Amino acid sequence: MRAGTLDQRVTLEQRVEGQDEAGQPFEDWMPVFDAWAAVEPLRGREVIRADAVANITDVLVKLRYRPGVLASMRIKHGSDTYSIATVINTKSANREVELLCKRVA
Repeated sequence: MRAGTLDQRVTLEQRVEGQDEAGQPFEDWMPVFDAWAAVEPLRGREVIRADAVANITDVLVKLRYRPGVLASMRIKHGSDTYSIATVINTKSANREVELLCKRVA
């Protein structure tokens, strides 16, 4: 993977659960790490959910291999948030990770 193609900054986040001061359960997203990545739109479509139209954009995010990247994480890229659908260790070589992601707006 050429470094010049990784020209966009992304943050991978992981869901955490806990309790607040009152003992009430909560869920939040915490940053795990920042990385340089290539973010490539694949396709977009509109679907109807609860009588409203939602835009869904599929993207491919490529970054250098990092152990511990999971499909349960999400990606922040600028003002967009993407859920990770699939994590692919390209050629199982531990050099590059491809993440198939979805943005729902």
